[in-house]
Amino acid sequence: MGMAGVQENGHGEMGLSDFPLGSKNKYKRMDSEFTDDDDQYQLERRKKSTRKYVFGCAVFASLNNVLLGYDVGVMSGAILFIQQDLKITEVQQEVLVGVLSIISLIGSIAGGRTSDAIGRKWTMGFAAVIFQIGAAVMTIAPSFEILMVGRILAGVGIGFGVMIAPVYIAEISPTIARGSLTSFPEIFINLGILLGYVSNYAFSGLSAHISWRVMLAVGILPSVFIGVALFIIPESPRWLVLQNRVEEARLVLMKTNENDSEVEERLAEIQQAAGTADTDKPVWRELLSPSPALRRMLITGIGIQCFQQITGIDATVYYSPAIFKAAGIEDESKLLAATVAVGVSKTAFILIAIILIDKVGRKPLLYVSTIGMTTCLLGVGITLLLMKEGSISIALAILFVCGNVAFFSVGIGPVCWVLTSEIFPLRLRAQASGLGAVGNRMCSGLVAMSFLSVSRAITVGGTFLIFSVISALSVAFVYKHVPETKGKSLEQIELLFQDEYTFQGGEVQLGDVEHLVQK
Repeated sequence: MGMAGVQENGHGEMGLSDFPLGSKNKYKRMDSEFTDDDDQYQLERRKKSTRKYVFGCAVFASLNNVLLGYDVGVMSGAILFIQQDLKITEVQQEVLVGVLSIISLIGSIAGGRTSDAIGRKWTMGFAAVIFQIGAAVMTIAPSFEILMVGRILAGVGIGFGVMIAPVYIAEISPTIARGSLTSFPEIFINLGILLGYVSNYAFSGLSAHISWRVMLAVGILPSVFIGVALFIIPESPRWLVLQNRVEEARLVLMKTNENDSEVEERLAEIQQAAGTADTDKPVWRELLSPSPALRRMLITGIGIQCFQQITGIDATVYYSPAIFKAAGIEDESKLLAATVAVGVSKTAFILIAIILIDKVGRKPLLYVSTIGMTTCLLGVGITLLLMKEGSISIALAILFVCGNVAFFSVGIGPVCWVLTSEIFPLRLRAQASGLGAVGNRMCSGLVAMSFLSVSRAITVGGTFLIFSVISALSVAFVYKHVPETKGKSLEQIELLFQDEYTFQGGEVQLGDVEHLVQK
């Protein structure tokens, strides 16, 4: 006789045959529970460590963008003192302000090939060195000509920096957080603009000969931190795979992904993407004679970059004192204080984009952004054209300008860089993203260099009405040419452009990848 539920086995030992053993058994051994708890603890600990590491990499990689933002912000005030000190003409002002964006396209063009040759992170270091030299030359410039030399060098450095940072961050980020992390460069641009405005206000009390030099010299400081960052952040795992350094890529992915299975999955996707590339065809030849899928990528990437700038955002930031002066503000210190409000709005509202970009997606933010900008630009134009100078026109001008930069920061500002860093194939990504940055910087330069002349011809208000029409066109562009990339790996996004099916109706769902893979 034996106890119920207990049987002898063939060796005369007792077994619990009536109690099911396995994962569904509610009578778990104590040591099993401890093991499960320990595994869960280790998993949570790795998740936290991974998130902190990737966050730190994104922050360090974005430091170059502080340089661009600072230059945009500080020049809006420094140009007032440069004009007094060096006695430059209005045309020279336009050239001085706009040349940085035009020249930066050289850095953007060269940045793609450079990053493919020496790696993503060392390209960021190279960009910082060139900018430092340019900023130093501008600080000690005794004449307009020498100031232009420094401006050109700084522009090349900025071109390298703004092109490579989003690519690097997109390539090291886990899929679930790629959108918010790739938005970091735009955050740092805005932070730089705000710091530039604060610098203007802080040093405006110095003499005209000294004030603008101190303002420009302060811009050297962020690039010092970039030098330190190079010894902390890893190289892009996707670039390492292209160099056949697969084990190094695996080590980086283990630091930037939360579990080993995801590491192997990502590594396999990267190797497959690198292996299917047409390595016999030069990259530039492929970009100049693109396949239908690549053509769609280029239209989306370059188009969204150009629309980001031709809606006048840099002109709004560079010449915000001129806009507020047209509304009725005459005191110089009050003009600079009003520009600080613009910088605060632009910086604060990008935090909304960071929170929402991986939750609601890229496309909804673009719709809110472009429609809101169109409304605010129209408001600025109507206020300056139809209202007399006074407290009401000043309040409305400040409200609409701050609203414009806020809507910019919520959507097209950061999303444009996210899209261009994630839609292109691995082998073409750096140089194709460089083309997008070229379009961005060229449009920025053209707008900045022509704003004063156009405003004199058709008034500041008339210029903003033109910006509002262009902004309305950007809404249609987003509907027609921008797919939703939220929640997809870089390799899956590449598949979305293989078939025009993904663009019909202007929306892309998660099932689109399955549709294309099945084909």
